[in-house]
Amino acid sequence: MAYADDVFIKMCREILDGGQDTSGELVRPHWEDGTPAYTIKKFGVCNRYDLRKEFPIMTLRRTAIKSATDELLWIWQKKSNNIHDLGSHIWDEWADEDGSIGKAYGYQMSVKHKYKEGMFDMVDRVIWDLKHNPYSRRIMTNIYNFQDLSEMHLYPCAYSMTFNCTKNHETGKLVLNAILNQRSQDVLAANNWNVVQYAVLVHMIAQVCGMEAGELVHMIADAHIYDRHVPLIEELIRREPYPAPTFHLNPEVKDFYDFTPDDVWLENYQYGPQIKNIPIAV
Repeated sequence: MAYADDVFIKMCREILDGGQDTSGELVRPHWEDGTPAYTIKKFGVCNRYDLRKEFPIMTLRRTAIKSATDELLWIWQKKSNNIHDLGSHIWDEWADEDGSIGKAYGYQMSVKHKYKEGMFDMVDRVIWDLKHNPYSRRIMTNIYNFQDLSEMHLYPCAYSMTFNCTKNHETGKLVLNAILNQRSQDVLAANNWNVVQYAVLVHMIAQVCGMEAGELVHMIADAHIYDRHVPLIEELIRREPYPAPTFHLNPEVKDFYDFTPDDVWLENYQYGPQIKNIPIAV
């Protein structure tokens, strides 16, 4: 069994068996037919993935690693807030007639801030600090900008990354670890998608900074399963999982801005049937 499957199954079981049901409460999300989208939720979920041992992609169903990487690079590399720069349609629901999602995600990554060393956006500052001051405890991004929330078409869900370096005393190389903070997560639609994205990010940044990828810690304030997703989750976690595949990242890429989705691939990735037409609450 892939470790990511084990984590996912246990998390879903804990939510379904011991989570809080919001049925009948005042909730913001709704289904396409206007019905309130209730959830079973768990507060304060923490999942840890050691990227040195295994790449955390689930096998119960397929997670499209290239599409996940494309969205990650749309935010972190292109620093775009326009769906026309994205290769999928996952943000179409929140885009305006020009394709913009407002001052969210990539827009926040593109804003430059003044430091004593000069002007940096958040991505460039992370890379600069990791190369020049890797033991700093201040290496992080945060796109939950209260000043701009009113101009975001969707508030950021995965809003903060904190990077922290340790050392591999056997190889002498620095190890890059990270914490992903998420205020809210639709477990069926997005959990492993986000885990895969930020595992890829840690691998990419570690490589361009001459480090090894270490731990990814995923903190979710509100991990929830929507009412219409419960039977889908129940069926999914009863499936027989497969062993984890082998992750590959193009070793020739030394500049973060040169990565493309084609620089990421998996070997021996087996998975169960896809769940199609998952209803998405908005």
